[in-house]
Amino acid sequence: MGHGFALFGTAVGRCGIAWNENGIACVQLPETDESRTRERLMRMAPGVLETTPPPAVREAIAAIVGHLRREPGDLSSIRLDMSDLPPFRRQVYEITRAIPPGETLTYGAVAERLRQPGAARAVGQALSRNPFALVVPCHRVVSAGGRPGGFSANGGVTTKLGLLALEQAQPAPEELGRDLLFDRAAAVGYVRGSDPGLAGLIDAIGPFSMRLSPTVSVFDALAETITYQQLTAKAAATIHGRVRALFPDTSEGMLPEHILSATDEQLRSAGLSRPKLAALRDLAVRAYAGELPELDMLRGMDDEAIIEGLSAVRGIGRWTAQMFLIFRLGRPDVLPLDDYGIRNGFALAFDQPGLAGRAEIEERAVLWRPYRTVACWYLWEAVESARRGPSA
Repeated sequence: MGHGFALFGTAVGRCGIAWNENGIACVQLPETDESRTRERLMRMAPGVLETTPPPAVREAIAAIVGHLRREPGDLSSIRLDMSDLPPFRRQVYEITRAIPPGETLTYGAVAERLRQPGAARAVGQALSRNPFALVVPCHRVVSAGGRPGGFSANGGVTTKLGLLALEQAQPAPEELGRDLLFDRAAAVGYVRGSDPGLAGLIDAIGPFSMRLSPTVSVFDALAETITYQQLTAKAAATIHGRVRALFPDTSEGMLPEHILSATDEQLRSAGLSRPKLAALRDLAVRAYAGELPELDMLRGMDDEAIIEGLSAVRGIGRWTAQMFLIFRLGRPDVLPLDDYGIRNGFALAFDQPGLAGRAEIEERAVLWRPYRTVACWYLWEAVESARRGPSA
């Protein structure tokens, strides 16, 4: 199978995996950004290079991705390389690996299964050095009395509780969120549990009912976004409809050729301002030249890379790219700090005068990772609820 490592996208962010000829050498949960995830992985598996995973590793990645989406599957069949680990740690990991999803054991119970009832502390130390996150589910080992205990991954106990909530939540047939890349119930439970100050707002608003806006292509979505900027929904929909009506067939979405073939007079007559016309022209030129990534490619890119790529288009800034991540791609961990609604909603949620500051929101949002999108949606809903009044 050779040696190597790779990063891959999941419902909770970009994870990492390293392998050698004996099996999987380590699995890494997301750090605060992709570069730190990569650095942590390279420290855990020194000397390996980033490369394309072989078939057996791709199967392991698919199983991990599916697990984090709550799809039926089994991580216990993934072959791990424990050859360099001390016997005690191997035994702890084998017992931990046998804990089914949705269940937990205490550190003391693991020690008893090792026939070393006084070794609960040593069990905890072994699990804190677990190199096989999720595959050896150390988050399922908790302290006595229902306390969660420690967790060495980024986010600490908050991440641990989120993984447990994800595994323990049972999807209902009518559950919303089949269009998202993450589980709604688990994400809401995670945010609610990690930030008690936001729990009251979540309870008042109710279920997380955000929906994605479907699109057939990146170009079509961005063309619509540019048209809608700084207009009411009704006015923007009218102009967008007029632009589409200029061309004989847009049933499969707008194409770069449509914009490139139209004259300025035609596009202006539909109601487009000169800045929007210039932005659409730039978007069309880039898309026609192949500079705009396709949807399938975007799905494999991390959030910051997408923001950087989309922001190169005239008229597309960081905020617009973040809205694309949230409402087109369904990314779970986006925090648009420049959004007026979020700053206003934060002030409402935490009973503050005026708009909340960016730094203040960013600091508190650490509690919401890796589901900052969900928290932002509730902040937007706080503004809508206040606008509708007490009877809402």
